[in-house]
Amino acid sequence: MSEFINNREYRMKVLKELIKELHNGKTVEEVKPRFEELIKGVSAEEIADIEQALIMEGMPVEEIQRLCDVHAAVFKGSIEEIHRPQKPEDTPGHPVHTFKLENRELEKLINTRIKPHIKNFEASDNPENIGALAQDFKALWEVDKHYARKENLLFPFLEKYGITAPPKVMWGVDDEIRDGIKEVSSMLSNYKGNRAEAINKVNQVLDKVTEMIFKEENILFPMALNVLSEDEWLKIEAESKEIGYCLTRPAGKWQPARENIEQKAQVEGQQPVEGGYIKFETGILSQKEIEAIFNTLPLDITFVDKDGTVKYFSQGKERIFARPKTVIGRRVENCHPPASIHIVQKVIENLKTGKKDHEDFWIKMGDKYVFIRYFAVRDNTGQFLGILEVTQDIKPIQEITEEKRLMDE
Repeated sequence: MSEFINNREYRMKVLKELIKELHNGKTVEEVKPRFEELIKGVSAEEIADIEQALIMEGMPVEEIQRLCDVHAAVFKGSIEEIHRPQKPEDTPGHPVHTFKLENRELEKLINTRIKPHIKNFEASDNPENIGALAQDFKALWEVDKHYARKENLLFPFLEKYGITAPPKVMWGVDDEIRDGIKEVSSMLSNYKGNRAEAINKVNQVLDKVTEMIFKEENILFPMALNVLSEDEWLKIEAESKEIGYCLTRPAGKWQPARENIEQKAQVEGQQPVEGGYIKFETGILSQKEIEAIFNTLPLDITFVDKDGTVKYFSQGKERIFARPKTVIGRRVENCHPPASIHIVQKVIENLKTGKKDHEDFWIKMGDKYVFIRYFAVRDNTGQFLGILEVTQDIKPIQEITEEKRLMDE
């Protein structure tokens, strides 16, 4: 039996069955024993796969939203810790660090202000206690900025990687929380003596906020960290200020490590040439001419040196993969999503050791057919100098037929 339990497909099937059972009316306590018997650890990716599969099978997003609190309670305590050798998300200023910082402030607001004020309100619904709770929920509305950054900055990147179900579900729950905060604020500002109803609604909202904190930190953020590249996190960080922050601000400015390639060149004995000419074995070119030639080529070029540092990329009119200038000086593996780093490292190893001279990939991107080639760059003695990435849309070439011997008019 254990060999089946450890089988990912079987485990996925069981998890889907459990969620459907919850959907059909079974309680958490009824399904929990089976869950604990069969599942020792559930990764964030598996939870995402389950939700995606349920939606693909026709279950409405709204139905999964109704289950959200329930299955979060089931998964709590069984989601495995995702360990990373390096954790940029622990660095002050990284978007995930800021999200978590806000979550701590939300927990502080709930536990040190709102809950004591609920007790006071339970004891007496006098104007002072009503006003205190109303002020608390005015502060709690700051969570709107936290959710807006998540929805408008983080979710688009997840969707780009095909992760669509968890964002849809979470966004729906975020809206439920927003509506709940508005409803409580309205009940308190127009208080009509319905104390029990108000207390019940307050507790519902607090439970949802607390569950969302858990789901973000144990499902959403690990999932995002596994697919987003460092550059994508930088874009999120750069645009976060415009939306604003919840109850706090970033603890610092996140600046990923960059190597100064000019200093490195000087250490290696290379002298910069600005405005002068470079003599090649087959001719002489100015810096301006070299740059114009590279940018005119009908393909994209990126060069990574022997130590794995990005040193150059061409800037043609229509780059297939956008390259921000901040990529210069970065370790090449940090320019790719964590999920693909092992492939990058394998390509580098094969080219650096001489096992291969080049590695080719081809992918479809919209109406483009992209040919990506990695070449080992060596000097005339065979010494490894680095890797050249050449990217080209070959669809126009594939469409060539017959011959052309005359110019177009």
